[in-house]
Amino acid sequence: MSRPSRVRVDLLNISLDGYAAGTTITLDHPIGGAELLFAHFDGRFIGGVHSADAPITADRTATSIWGQGVGVEIMGRGKFGPQTGPWSDDEWRGWWEDEPPFQTPVIVLTHHPRESIDFANGTTFHFVDASPHEAIAQARELAGDADIRIGGGPSTVRSFLDADLIDFMHLTVEPIVLGEGVSLWEGLGGIESRFDVEVIATRSGLVHQFWNRLGRSGE
Repeated sequence: MSRPSRVRVDLLNISLDGYAAGTTITLDHPIGGAELLFAHFDGRFIGGVHSADAPITADRTATSIWGQGVGVEIMGRGKFGPQTGPWSDDEWRGWWEDEPPFQTPVIVLTHHPRESIDFANGTTFHFVDASPHEAIAQARELAGDADIRIGGGPSTVRSFLDADLIDFMHLTVEPIVLGEGVSLWEGLGGIESRFDVEVIATRSGLVHQFWNRLGRSGE
C-alpha cells in the first residue's frame, strides 16, 4: 500500500532571526536583497549528490532530497518574477530562462491569472488565483500520488502553515542575522507544537531543521 502524498517545503533558507527573503524583489535582487541566505548554496544538489564534483558532505546529503518524489510545486508570484499587478506583454518566462529546475507542473499563485507557459524539460507554469486549500486541491489533480512542494517565498509558505496544510519542512538556518525582511514565523507563535522537529548542525555553520507534522507524517 502506497503512503499518502505529503505537502512539503524543501530546503527553505532562513536567517538566525527568522527572515527568508528581503522586502523588495527586483530583477537584480530575486529574493529581495537577502542573497546572503544563499552563501552556502551552489545549486549542484539539484542533480543529486552523486553528480557533485566535490566530497559528499552532510550538507550535500541533506539537500540532495530536493525534488525527490515531488509531482508539482506551488509558488507565490514573487518567486516567479518581480512583476506586480496585471501582467504586461514583456515575454517574461521566469528567472530560469529556458531550463527551470522543476521538471513538473508548477502552480503560481497570483490575483492575475494568465495562460500557462510550457517548457521542453517538463516544467509547466499554471497561473491561478486560489486560496491555499484550493491550490492544494488543484495540485493533487496534477500530482497524483506524488508529493506537493510549497516552493516559497516565505509569505506563501506562511499562508500554508497558517492553514495547517504542511506535512514536512526542511529549513536550512544560515549563520547570519539580517535584521529585516520577510519573516517566516510572523503570526505563527506556538506552531512548533504541531511538529516533531529534528535538528542537525554541520561543520559549515548551517543548521538543518526537519519538521514532521505530528500524526500526519505520511508514513
